[in-house]
Amino acid sequence: MGRWALDLAFAWKALLTLGLVLLYYCFSIGITFYNKWLTKSFHFPLFMTMLHLAVIFLFSALSRALVQCSSHRARVVLSWTDYLRRVAPTALATALDVGLSNWSFLYITVSLYTMTKSSAVLFILIFSLIFKLEELRAALVLVVLLIAGGLFMFTYKSTQFNLEGFALVLGASFIGGIRWTLTQMLLQKAELGLQNPIDTMFHLQPLMFLGLFPLFAIFEGLHLSTSEKIFRFQDPGLLLREVCTLLLAAHLLGDQISLINWLGFALCLSGIALHVTLKALHSRGDGNPKPLKGLGSSPDLELLLRSSQQEEEDNEEEEYFVAQGQQ
Repeated sequence: MGRWALDLAFAWKALLTLGLVLLYYCFSIGITFYNKWLTKSFHFPLFMTMLHLAVIFLFSALSRALVQCSSHRARVVLSWTDYLRRVAPTALATALDVGLSNWSFLYITVSLYTMTKSSAVLFILIFSLIFKLEELRAALVLVVLLIAGGLFMFTYKSTQFNLEGFALVLGASFIGGIRWTLTQMLLQKAELGLQNPIDTMFHLQPLMFLGLFPLFAIFEGLHLSTSEKIFRFQDPGLLLREVCTLLLAAHLLGDQISLINWLGFALCLSGIALHVTLKALHSRGDGNPKPLKGLGSSPDLELLLRSSQQEEEDNEEEEYFVAQGQQ
């Protein structure tokens, strides 16, 4: 009976993890197409991003309130000193990453965006080395060369290449390297108590909003205030990263992708796959679990699953002690 219960629990965890992964990719691909579609008729990507941040903050605040009512445990609230010193750099980098990414949709196709944005792994590796989260190894140099070479190939003589849009999304990838490195450092500081992703998002969104506001005021404020678009805009809804997004973009949006672009993208993906494989082999060789470094998995998904994994370990430990007491 006990063995059957353990097998059932393991199967349920595996099914839950698979469901979360599928849900993540569905929303990730969907939001990419949604942002591209929206910027075609609503040319205010920074304002759109700020609205998204406000919605995320409201939902995270509501979720915190519901969890606090159900568990009767107070949620973490950082002091102003920790908030400005520890959270502000991460929030600013995140705001610029998201804002510039959405801004680039005014100029480039979904295909070029997806290809270029995948170079974020390159910058994450670089900043991981700078902040001593990774150790310099020959394998990492090979990963960097593969990703950089792939980035050059899939932008070489692209028929739909736009320099301004490419610069925006490449800048977003560069800042994304800083963003995820700082995010990892923020989550690993146990004294802050931000291991739960809901608490993290709750604290990040206000500073992200304020960090993006100056760019919005300079580049979109005047145009938005004199446009009638904001008063009669309607959202009918559209929910139609990397290979699935490219195939859908080529089919639905008519993006033109040459053979050398595909080869460059494949080369870039091989660098990412090599990095993931090396991290998995390194973790298996160590034997003991250690804090995650670099990009062993998607940063967004890792942030989503981090707290649930910790809660499951606590529950297993509690069940073990109860069983020992019954014996």
